[in-house]
Amino acid sequence: MKKTFFFLLLLVVVSCQEVSKTEQVKQLFQADITLLVQSVTELETLIKSDASQDKLQKQFLAAHQNYKRIEVFSEYYFPEVSKAINGPALPEFEENDGLVLAPQGFQVVEEFLFPAYDKKSKAELLKEIGILSANLKRLNRIAETNELTDAHVFDALRLEVFRIISMGITGFDSPVAQKSISETVVSLEGIQQYYQLYATNDSDAGLKIISQAIRYLKANPDFNRFDRATFIQNYANPLSRKLYQSQKDLKIPFFNEMRGLKTNAETLFDKEVFDEEAFSGFPDYKTTKEKATLGKLLFKDPILSGDNSRSCASCHHADKAFTDGLEKALSFDGKSFVKRNTPTLTNIAFQRVFFSDSRVNYLEDQAVAVITNADEMHGSLEAAAEKLKKNQNYIQKFEKAFPQKGITAFEIKNALASYIRTLSKFDSKFDAYMRDEVAFTANEKAGFNLFAGKAKCATCHFIPLTNGTVPPNFMKSESEVLGVPDVKGKLDADLGKYNLTKAIIHQHSFKTPTIRNAALTAPYMHNGVFKTLEEVVNFYNEGGGKGLGFSLENQTLPEDKLNLTDLEKKQLVDFMKTLTDKKYLK
Repeated sequence: MKKTFFFLLLLVVVSCQEVSKTEQVKQLFQADITLLVQSVTELETLIKSDASQDKLQKQFLAAHQNYKRIEVFSEYYFPEVSKAINGPALPEFEENDGLVLAPQGFQVVEEFLFPAYDKKSKAELLKEIGILSANLKRLNRIAETNELTDAHVFDALRLEVFRIISMGITGFDSPVAQKSISETVVSLEGIQQYYQLYATNDSDAGLKIISQAIRYLKANPDFNRFDRATFIQNYANPLSRKLYQSQKDLKIPFFNEMRGLKTNAETLFDKEVFDEEAFSGFPDYKTTKEKATLGKLLFKDPILSGDNSRSCASCHHADKAFTDGLEKALSFDGKSFVKRNTPTLTNIAFQRVFFSDSRVNYLEDQAVAVITNADEMHGSLEAAAEKLKKNQNYIQKFEKAFPQKGITAFEIKNALASYIRTLSKFDSKFDAYMRDEVAFTANEKAGFNLFAGKAKCATCHFIPLTNGTVPPNFMKSESEVLGVPDVKGKLDADLGKYNLTKAIIHQHSFKTPTIRNAALTAPYMHNGVFKTLEEVVNFYNEGGGKGLGFSLENQTLPEDKLNLTDLEKKQLVDFMKTLTDKKYLK
């Protein structure tokens, strides 16, 4: 009722004066924020009056749906405030200050109310509601002075469709209540009400697609049974394409900004929709054909190692998606083994941190760290540069790649990183399927729906990259505490990211890697403990380390068993095999 009141009020305002489209969007957005604030206040009142669990849960769901209605612009314009309002219920480490920040927002409140509410936690719950209310009021204040443009409005609308695909229907922000499907309805209604301001008439194709998508969601509300593959192909992809086309038809420009997901993306699955250069960080790092050609040559040349005995390719074999098939590679001395499993280099360009412990931020720095590591290549880029300067072939290739720059450590590491960036190709069967180019088998399709649904894989391995780089902005790569065992069945002793940060929450924390080409990259995990994808699936099915009985208070993987059937496990593996790049299938 209140929602209707605000919408009618807006119609009166708009009808009485000439108001720009962006101003109409802003007014509607602010009215929705007001409604959201009121719904959280009502929840607080119900908690204080000791209302029944049923009433509290219903009011929470209504409030969270009100957030989903404004998510499109809240997440777009105010990401930090939005994270405080609706971020994961996990503590976060602030690297600049070395502090661990407690989680806050809807997902924290959700854990108090679902699956059951304990009145003993009333005081703590009210404290969290107070924090949530304060953040909503902060959102309201900063939204008042925010200026919108038509280009950014359409960009936000398409990004919200991408957020629905990669986070909404996967259950990312409704992990306990599992109301993601009904909340996706509201997210689409949010897109609908803003897009309608630009639509030329009520029969606009975009409005029709949204209405059809909403009907499909309402007809299929069960989280575990929801057909995400059909939803993406038949509704989400067509909607983002239509939003793109409408922007062109209205002659609203696509703004020029370098970012991970290109500003002119029609769908989340377009070819070359991700910009490797936006992940590289610096203009001088820009990849060229000449740099990549030189980098490939250097990659295979043992001249970069300390004694000319080992190259990058010694541990990264092209036929194994640039892994080596070993639990851990042999150390440089030939007597021991390196600390961790050799990761794939395919598709790693699309992440913000590198190595299992996230210790470097750029591919160039990863190359330096490997070459100079005493256990891996025991080399020096400066020493390698001096050797390369004596080779006429290399002198010519460096001149082509870096005209009038010479041969230094920078050129070596940039050439290597440029080559690795070329190893990111979205040409798997999964990519072709999402572009309507090929069909999935029944098991492959079921496997995808499990991956993005019941099995909860996609809440960490985000679609479409299948790594931990968070969509749709792709500005942060996450790590997780899984509780991986060692070969003896005990909790693996490697403390991972903790060795860098010394934050307790990072003990046994490791970067979420891509699982593209996973069929070729066995054995798995940072220690290579699992030999097959089936073993990996069983580990997750049991609830990770806690499910295996380990004492691991900071585990970020839900410890509840997934209860996958044998057929569902097989279907998951069948889907993961569709992530293999086409070139490896020949």
